Amino acid sequence: MPIDPSAAIGAALPDQSFAWTASEVLLYHLAIGAASRPGDNLSPTALRYTVDGPDLQVLPSFGVVAPGFHDTTPPPLDMPGCDIDLTQVVHGAQEIVVHAPLPTAGSGTLSTRITDIWDKGKAAVIWREGTAVGDDGAKLWTVRSSIFVRGEGGFGGSRGESGTVPMPERSPDLVATYAVTPQQALLYRLCGDRNPLHADPAFAKRAGFPAPILHGLCTWGIALREVTDGLLGGDAARVGGFRARFSGVVFPGETLRIRAWREDGPILLDATIAGGERDGAPALADGVVEVR
Repeated sequence: MPIDPSAAIGAALPDQSFAWTASEVLLYHLAIGAASRPGDNLSPTALRYTVDGPDLQVLPSFGVVAPGFHDTTPPPLDMPGCDIDLTQVVHGAQEIVVHAPLPTAGSGTLSTRITDIWDKGKAAVIWREGTAVGDDGAKLWTVRSSIFVRGEGGFGGSRGESGTVPMPERSPDLVATYAVTPQQALLYRLCGDRNPLHADPAFAKRAGFPAPILHGLCTWGIALREVTDGLLGGDAARVGGFRARFSGVVFPGETLRIRAWREDGPILLDATIAGGERDGAPALADGVVEVR
């Protein structure tokens, strides 16, 4: 059987040792749309993402890509107990918790294990959790993510939790739009995600899509950056964590609409497509930004 929960759940994946510099931080920020608006080349807020030096800050979402930033091959799926094909897989959800503001350069090791597998009938959801620890032994961040594997459900496992986060019924405190550029996915893939689903039209069609789609993590990063700029004064150090579910696809050339509500404590958000034939189509749901 392609997925064997008894062999997979609890299994550890190989540790990843990694390092990063300001150059990786700058490229990541550009890949999620920093400095893309007119006047951003003169904006002190935008330049905190895009110019190296004492004012450079790191958006916490960078921690998700840092361990594999220099990968040049498609993401590996050789997990214990899981015999699956890349064309079956889409990202389901992503969470990061940072234990302190991220430095602009550093090194560490990421340790990851499979924590759960849910049976959704026509699909399986595989959950992984990892902790990044710096070379000095200090915890850097904790990540949790799921992948949705089409065609691999029906093995009799738990359906899992819904994890739904209701959005407030009042008007949002922020409505921001971001025009995804035609080359956005091609730029983002230089941050280590070389999945051909985001670049190869023939592969995208085999996976059931009419064209390559934007990386879910790119949409995720764009949303966090827009909320940080719109509600937190552009101060990335105020973000303690971020989680959201990927509720739909985004195609390069479309426009994202991010709505956010500042509650007592966290910021809640969602994202949809703005305009065009797919106006209102979902992109991100159940978004929660933890604020320091």
